[in-house]
Amino acid sequence: MSSSAVVPSPVPPSILIERPEHARAVEVLVDRAFGPGRFAKSSERLREGNRKLDDCSFVALHDGRVIGSVRLWPVKVGDQAVAFLGPLAVDADERKHGLGQALVEAACAAAAKAGWPAVLLVGDAPYFGRIGFSAEPAARATMPGPADQRRVLVKALVEGGDAGLVGPIGIP
Repeated sequence: MSSSAVVPSPVPPSILIERPEHARAVEVLVDRAFGPGRFAKSSERLREGNRKLDDCSFVALHDGRVIGSVRLWPVKVGDQAVAFLGPLAVDADERKHGLGQALVEAACAAAAKAGWPAVLLVGDAPYFGRIGFSAEPAARATMPGPADQRRVLVKALVEGGDAGLVGPIGIP
């Protein structure tokens, strides 16, 4: 009879509400993921001078280390308030395991619970389409500055939450 070693299964990361002590690690992760060019993006204009939605922003921790992050921010499209998602960052070594999708789903669930009608983002339609985001309802929502409007996507969190998104996107 041969004995074989039992290999422990890897412990999945924990997804938790971002706390103040995570902030520095999140910034380092986002800087690694996007580089200094992230500050030139139009999405950054919606975060500058804005305050993230603390109850809708999450980190993924593995062995106490931040390996993923997603933040939501309050914005308006015309006169309609929605949550704005970004940045979404996952450590390069942890990608391809569904962690980004799990973070987005956690943020959207928290936003729905907090009463937000929709979540808006700028991103890759094939990736975010799998999570329920679509470009068509956001086609008349205008990002500030230079932006590829085809990448403006929205997900309704309540029936009709993505209706009437017309006008400039800005900080409330």
